Amino acid sequence: MLLDQFQRPLRNLRLSVTDRCNLRCSYCMPEQDYVWLPRQDILQFEEIEQLVDVFADLGVNKVRLTGGGPLLRRDLSVLVAALASRPRIADLAITTNGILLPQHARELKQAGLHRVTVSLDTLRPDRFRALTRSDELDRVLDGIAAAAPLFPQLKLDTVVIRGTNDDELVDLIEFGRRYNAEVRFIEYMDVGGATHWSMDRVVTRDQMIASLEPHYGPITPVVEASSAPADRYRLPDGTTFGIIASTTRPFCEDCDRSRLTADGVWYLCLYASRGTDLRAALRGGSSANELAEMIRSAWTARRDRGAEERLATRDRAPLISVDTLRRDPHLEMHTRGG
Repeated sequence: MLLDQFQRPLRNLRLSVTDRCNLRCSYCMPEQDYVWLPRQDILQFEEIEQLVDVFADLGVNKVRLTGGGPLLRRDLSVLVAALASRPRIADLAITTNGILLPQHARELKQAGLHRVTVSLDTLRPDRFRALTRSDELDRVLDGIAAAAPLFPQLKLDTVVIRGTNDDELVDLIEFGRRYNAEVRFIEYMDVGGATHWSMDRVVTRDQMIASLEPHYGPITPVVEASSAPADRYRLPDGTTFGIIASTTRPFCEDCDRSRLTADGVWYLCLYASRGTDLRAALRGGSSANELAEMIRSAWTARRDRGAEERLATRDRAPLISVDTLRRDPHLEMHTRGG
């Protein structure tokens, strides 16, 4: 098992297949224009498979396909089938905004995809329009309805922003209950392109629980051994939900995640400003052993605890300026996969 400087294993790879997205969510892509990755730099499926094999040799057994909007990548089910056929990949999942799920959910299931997470920040059309600059809420809801019977472990991710959607927590749990889907509330994070972030817009884990208990009664933690980012909780009737409190209660101590962008740059931390260009090495003729050594060297030297360092920052403000983002699109969350 490959361990970093804090004895965290290399186990979980978030793999972006495109930096393009068909929404413009205010916490991720709030600006008007973006610098996109050159199309010729985007990894081909065969290249992705080669890199996944190297990562699997080093201990990765969980892969999550991300974006951007991953379903915008043409013939994605072909890649899913290829990765699902690798027995060392025990967990193959996707995070999507759900818009294209109605036409793709069944083919993804048939290709061997294990799990689906859909981003759903509001159930109200006017708020959805304001949050995403899009009128696609009905298609997102149709996508959830299409995925739910095919993927029993369906999850719904909600970024909770004060004054925007923090009064919908009960509604979202009840909506998830209809589809046997577990809702995960996410504290608003100051990462990448969250240029409108401020601490006073963050609803903390404790505040979320306090807002839910008057409706549901006592909420109890689910005790389990897991490196997953969400702390899970149980309502009195047994319904579970999760909270990802990475802004105020970072989980850096147990973080086994790394991120590979659609053009093959590998980041060791969501907050990292620099990555390792695996595409250049791959296309330059590096062997699997040479690629493995690049990955091994970077991971064993890893000391990243980005969320903890941000928590300790005084006068905390958005992490990256708009000018800096335009100079380096790899710093955007829609590029590195969140």
